[in-house]
Amino acid sequence: MSERPEMNDRIQRRAALADPVRIQTAALVIIAFAVVLFLLVQARFMLISLVTAIVLFSLTSDAISFIARQRIGPLHVPNWLASIVAVLAIAAALLTLTSLILSQVNTVLLTTLSYTEQTPEAVAALFAWLGEDAEQAVFNSVSTVDLSGYLRTLAGQAGSMMQASVLVILFMGFLFAERVWFSTKLVNFVGDEVQADRIGRIVGSIIRRVNRYLLVKTLVSVVTGAMVWFVAKLFGLELAAPLGIITFILNYIPNIGSIIATGLVALVTYVQLADASQTLAIFLVVGTIQFVNGNVIDPMLMGRALRLSSFGIIISLAFWGAVWGIPGMFLSVPIMVALMIVCSEIPAVRPVAILLSREGLPEPETRGEVPEEQLKAAE
Repeated sequence: MSERPEMNDRIQRRAALADPVRIQTAALVIIAFAVVLFLLVQARFMLISLVTAIVLFSLTSDAISFIARQRIGPLHVPNWLASIVAVLAIAAALLTLTSLILSQVNTVLLTTLSYTEQTPEAVAALFAWLGEDAEQAVFNSVSTVDLSGYLRTLAGQAGSMMQASVLVILFMGFLFAERVWFSTKLVNFVGDEVQADRIGRIVGSIIRRVNRYLLVKTLVSVVTGAMVWFVAKLFGLELAAPLGIITFILNYIPNIGSIIATGLVALVTYVQLADASQTLAIFLVVGTIQFVNGNVIDPMLMGRALRLSSFGIIISLAFWGAVWGIPGMFLSVPIMVALMIVCSEIPAVRPVAILLSREGLPEPETRGEVPEEQLKAAE
């Protein structure tokens, strides 16, 4: 009987010792998170450019390896030549795309500035059915908004895109210069070939899935932007081409981007045409295009391997949008895909991967990579 009180005393002492350890661990985790968050915010310009360079590098790395393996008789393309050509091609495409975006944004801003005086009256007219007092109240509220100031701020932010593009190109040049030695460095860093091979497979899975997401998203965004341009042209809008390009860009922001693009098209239509029926018509047509492309075609092309939790996407979008602004919204899904794959390979944090996946089971690219019992249970 005397052993039981002694055992209880030992249990109580262990519990008393465990509580400070848990508190200390929790405090360290909170401090580490705060430090990382501070660094993410302070070095946002550099980190955004680096992440963008890594994404573009992953898109072209496999293609370069494929080209370097090809032979035409005794001749073949050296790795260094393929890398140089890839960097030059990406640099030209990135600078061209940045110039195009900047020109279209400037066109939209200049045209919108010319309509800023008409905007309060046009918006107030939408509430005319509520009475003259309500219409006047809306007019006074909208008139106090400094639209010109917001637009000039937006133009200043867009102007930094060229600097970011140059930095992305520099980062990509260094990544391509080092790509041949990645495997050797990984083995030497880890010190175990088996573990290095596992990490290489995880990185390869992240690259393939992010590439699939970006390729499908680009295809769907191009089709959506072209359809919006056609509809805007059909209604005689002056900003048909810029609206199509902006729709293409905004579609990379999950969920929210398509809503903003649809609302922007409707607002431009109403400000220019001042016709509620035509505005409603173009709103319904563009909304239907966005719904079909975003909720039917997009998931069908993505496949099961990229079915992410909608709630997880919103959380990721909100977090990276708060930390990195608009660029963070564009990068939120690739970062989420990478996080889900890494967490699915680590037993201690696998619950995080389960929460990020739509069906509750982060699926590998092939069925053979998980036990058959888990696949049957998931299905």
